[in-house]
Amino acid sequence: MSNAPITGNIRKMRSSLDANGQVNYQLPLSEHLVEMNPLIGQQITLTHTGNIYCCNCNKKTKKSFSQGHCFVCMKKLASCDMCIMKPETCHFAQGTCREPQWGEDNCFVPHYVYLSNTSGLKVGITRHTQLPTRWIDQGATQGLPILKVSSRQLSGLVEVELAKMIADKTNWRTMLKGNAEPLDLTVQANELLPQIETRLHELAMEHGEYAIERLNESIVDIDYPVSEFPSKIASHNFDKNPVVSGTLMGIKGQYLIFDTGVINLRKFTSYEISVTA
Repeated sequence: MSNAPITGNIRKMRSSLDANGQVNYQLPLSEHLVEMNPLIGQQITLTHTGNIYCCNCNKKTKKSFSQGHCFVCMKKLASCDMCIMKPETCHFAQGTCREPQWGEDNCFVPHYVYLSNTSGLKVGITRHTQLPTRWIDQGATQGLPILKVSSRQLSGLVEVELAKMIADKTNWRTMLKGNAEPLDLTVQANELLPQIETRLHELAMEHGEYAIERLNESIVDIDYPVSEFPSKIASHNFDKNPVVSGTLMGIKGQYLIFDTGVINLRKFTSYEISVTA
């Protein structure tokens, strides 16, 4: 990246794992794609211009809803419905899906139920195409898919059962202070799954004999580009201060870690910013 500022609308950082398990990050800013790993150790300034443009219709909006949408798009898109956050509440069968074709394409496809190690052991779900991306977005240092199921709703129903025993959310402050102690996720899965055996059988009877597939995968280890973790977490917020500046100490999840504080870039999807290094 040159010294000239790059301006554009924030999109979720893209990530990939190299052969050594190290995460490489790119930040999309409209038509620009900023390589982030080389910026670690440098003085970086992010300046919010005050503009926000909907990530769906691109219209200017005063406030961002559902990670980058204007109010109108947030209310009409299936991808912004509550069942995305709580897939077990899927209402497609009632004929009330906001966009039935979107639902067919995105919800009635294979999903994984997984265990990961973020701020500790947690359960989660994701589409079959989103591993290891989902783990990286959450700041997980380990991930293991344990079940493959036929739909998003079914993955949510299984997750609900496992969440009665382990966390289904990440403590983001703990996650940003360092890496959790390694866990044997295979052992954890072997202890947890028998406890929900009866419910899994019931769900298979309801959704089809082959709707739930047990997996025998290897644990994926993930290493983030962080030179130093903060001992105390202070958050930057473009809505309170349009300028975020400091030495970039690392990246984990969708967070940039500065020596002056951290910022969750995904929270500010669709915000127009200028980046100077």
